[in-house]
Amino acid sequence: MPPSTSYLDYIKDLFAPFGVITIRKMFGGAGVYCDGAIFAITGDDDLWLKVDDVTRAEFETAGLAPFVVEFSKGKAGTMSYYNAPDEIYDDNDVLTHWTELALGASRRAKKPVKTKARKKSKS
Repeated sequence: MPPSTSYLDYIKDLFAPFGVITIRKMFGGAGVYCDGAIFAITGDDDLWLKVDDVTRAEFETAGLAPFVVEFSKGKAGTMSYYNAPDEIYDDNDVLTHWTELALGASRRAKKPVKTKARKKSKS
């Protein structure tokens, strides 16, 4: 089930102190972006934060689980997102800690924008 409009509004407000928050619906859920970079995903009114090799161990140590996507023919796979701890909704320090981990993973994953090479004119 896709996340509710009220939940998406809540998520925008929750993360507003970290930058410009936008949400794009996709694949039955939504991507949560801060200043144009995705750092979280939602679905069924649940939240998962972006991880990478630098941050994954901290999420696992906290007992947080990865986002699992089910593919056709009964196969499943994980994505680089782990569920957010419930405490982020009640404690600003906890919110800041986990959000900064996700934003860091997002920044490290962001690929540089490629520019087209200019052709040299023959003079």
